Amino acid sequence: MVAPQNLVVVLLDSLNRHMLGAYGGTEFSTPNLDRFAARSTQFTNHVTGSLPCMPARHDILVGSLDFLWKPWGSIELWEESITATLRRAGVTTMLVSDHPHLFETGGENYHTDFSGWEYLRGHEGDPWRTYADPSAFGAPTLTPDGRPLVTNAADGGWFLRDQLGIADQSFGRRHYDDSRTWFRAEEDFPGPRTMATAAAWLRHAPAAHDRWMLFVDEFDPHEPFDTPEPWASMYDDHPIDADEARLVWPPYLVGGTSKGAITDDQARQIRNNYGAKMSMIDHHFGRILDELDAQDLWDTTAVIVCTDHGHYLGENRVTGAPGDDTVADIWGKPMVPQFEPLGHTPLMIHWPRTRDWGQTPIAIDALTTNVDINATIADVFGVSTAHRTHGRSLVPLLTGAAASIRDWAIGGVYGNWVQVTDGRRKYARAPVEDNFPLSMWSNRWSTMPVHTGLEDYMRFPNPDRRATLDFMPGSDIPVIRQPFEPGDVLPFWASGARNVGRHHLYDLGIDPDEHENRRGEPSEREMIDLLRTALVEVDAPADQLVRLGLS
Repeated sequence: MVAPQNLVVVLLDSLNRHMLGAYGGTEFSTPNLDRFAARSTQFTNHVTGSLPCMPARHDILVGSLDFLWKPWGSIELWEESITATLRRAGVTTMLVSDHPHLFETGGENYHTDFSGWEYLRGHEGDPWRTYADPSAFGAPTLTPDGRPLVTNAADGGWFLRDQLGIADQSFGRRHYDDSRTWFRAEEDFPGPRTMATAAAWLRHAPAAHDRWMLFVDEFDPHEPFDTPEPWASMYDDHPIDADEARLVWPPYLVGGTSKGAITDDQARQIRNNYGAKMSMIDHHFGRILDELDAQDLWDTTAVIVCTDHGHYLGENRVTGAPGDDTVADIWGKPMVPQFEPLGHTPLMIHWPRTRDWGQTPIAIDALTTNVDINATIADVFGVSTAHRTHGRSLVPLLTGAAASIRDWAIGGVYGNWVQVTDGRRKYARAPVEDNFPLSMWSNRWSTMPVHTGLEDYMRFPNPDRRATLDFMPGSDIPVIRQPFEPGDVLPFWASGARNVGRHHLYDLGIDPDEHENRRGEPSEREMIDLLRTALVEVDAPADQLVRLGLS
C-alpha cells in the first residue's frame, strides 16, 4: 500500500446524504458523485459535530469542537488552522471557494494561512453587486429552445414578508438577488466557476509543488437553490410559467405545510429546486474528476468528499414538548435536534491503491465525525498540532489497521441540544430548567453577519462588565468569558428556555426515520452517562453540564 503524497478535499455545503445515488437516493441525479463513490471508501456512520456552517469548518480546519464554547467565529489565538501547520512543514495549500462566510466577519481568518486562495464572487450573502444589472430585465439570455436561461426567481425576503405582513418589498432582499442578474450563462454561476477554477489548478499547479493540498469549499447546493436551464426545470412536477417566480430561497421553519405556512405546491417546488442545484454542482464536480484522470493523480493523491451538514426539505418529525406527538415537516436549519436528514452526512474518501477500482465500493460503518477529517489531514502529511484537538485519524480505518476509532461522537448548536451517539443510539439532551448557566468564550467577538432588515430580530450582545478572563482547555492564553443570565439577549443561535426538557432518544438500528422517541426508557440513563463521559473528556465548560442537568 502506498501512502498518498497529496490531498484534495471537496466540501459541498448542505449536501444531503440520503439523496445521493451512492447512498441509495433515487429522487435526484448525482452521476459524478456516484462515479467518485465507485473508486472510494464510503463511510456510512458519519455524523455532524459543531454546527452550522462556520463551526463545522472549524471542526475540519482547526480540529476542535467549538459549539460548547461559542456559536460561530474566527480562529482564536490559542489555536491554528491545519493549513498553518502544513505551511511550516513545506506543504503547499490552495483554497478555491465561493463560500461568503469565509470572507466576512466571523470567518475572516480561515483563508489567510493557505499558501494561495481564490474567492469566486456572487453567492448568497456575498456583497459582490450593489444593484441589479439593468440590461438583464426584459432581455434574458435564451436557451436554444427559446426559454430564458436565467429564470425568474422570488427574492430572499418572500417568505418573511408573507408571514409578517410586511409591505416593503425591499425587506429581506439578499445580495444574491442583485448578483444573479449579472449571470449570462451557466458558467457565470458561482458553483460552476469554483469547480472550473479548481480543475484548472489541478491541471497546472501540481508539477510546481512537491507536496500539496487543494481544498475546494463549494457553497452549493446551499441556498439559494437557483440554477439556469436546463437544470432549473429538470425536476418540475408541472410546467412553471416564465413569468412565475421560482422559490429558490427556502424558509427555515418547523411546520411548513402542516401549519399552512407554505402550500404543497410550494413545498414540492422548493425540494425540486434543491435537487436541481445538487445535480448541477454534481455535473461540474465531474470536471475535478476529469482532471484527476487526465493528470494521472489517483495513485498519489487522496481525495475526500464531505459536507458540513444536510438541509431539511420537508422531512417529518415530532419536535414538541413531552406528551405532544404532533408531527411537523421541517425546512432549512431551524432550532431542532440534528435529526438524520441534517446530522447523518456523507463522507467518501479515495485512498490510493487500496482496491481494484470500479468494483462494489468499500463501505465502513465505524462511527466518525468531522473533527476526524482534520486528524486525517494531519496524518496524511505527518504533522501534529500544538493546540487541543478532538479528532481521530481515519487512516487506520482506510488501511484496515482498525475497525473503529471512537466509541462516541458529540455535536450540536451553541446554546441548544447537545447530542451524543454511540453509532446506533442517538441522544439529544435539552436544558433542564431555563438554559442557564450559559457562557460564551472568545477573544474574537463575532457571529454570522445578519442580513439587512433582520438586525432587530437577531441581535448579538457585546461582552459586558460581568465578563472575566478564563482559559480554554490546554491553553495558557487568557480568553474573555461572558456569562449570560435570564433576561439577557442571547447570541441568536441559542434557544433560550423554549426547548427545556425536550430530550430525544432514538435507536437508529430499528428506527432509522426517528419515529419513536425512547426518552424515559432505561437506555436513556446509559446515554446520559455516555454524554457526561464525552463532555468531561473534551473538558467542556462546567456551565454546560449544569444547564443540561448532568453535573
